[in-house]
Amino acid sequence: MVTDGRKLRGQRRRAEIIDAALRVVRRDGAAGISHRTVAREAGVPASLTAYYFQTLDDLLVAALSTVTESYSERIREIIDGGGDGIRGLAELIAESAGPGRERALAERELSTLAARRPILRELARGWRDNVAELARGFTSDADAIDAFVAASDGLCTAILLDDGRPDVEHIRAVLAHTLARGTTTDSRHDRRAT
Repeated sequence: MVTDGRKLRGQRRRAEIIDAALRVVRRDGAAGISHRTVAREAGVPASLTAYYFQTLDDLLVAALSTVTESYSERIREIIDGGGDGIRGLAELIAESAGPGRERALAERELSTLAARRPILRELARGWRDNVAELARGFTSDADAIDAFVAASDGLCTAILLDDGRPDVEHIRAVLAHTLARGTTTDSRHDRRAT
């Protein structure tokens, strides 16, 4: 198969612009996003960012999609891994204090923006939907699933606000506690959740 070099360059340029947009969000927040600021960050003319992303919403959707896809892949690995899913999520949340901090900050910024921009809401719900899917492996109780998702969100936010090193065991215990009263779908999962 012959690969079109122009197409590959275009895909690479588009990805560079998205990465630049995420760097702007991490540094300046979502309010700092404009074609001009992203172009400056990417080292390209503003006309090029407008070429790939005609509106700011297009650019924000692409940036939020990138963050959501990253989290979705990680949660899918946790769900499919067959190990202790709650511990896996606790470790992912704890990464918000270290190597995953920038990604978590960008996700929070873009999710807050989604509250004001309906076009972004479906994408912003991705993290919550994935966490809910993980919880459904342990319980069918809708309240317990909602509590698990809320605890995950809250723990991640708390880690972003705290300068300390997160305790994975504590995070896991909090998450497991939310599922303790739920009706389990599988006794094997019940033992792992406590």
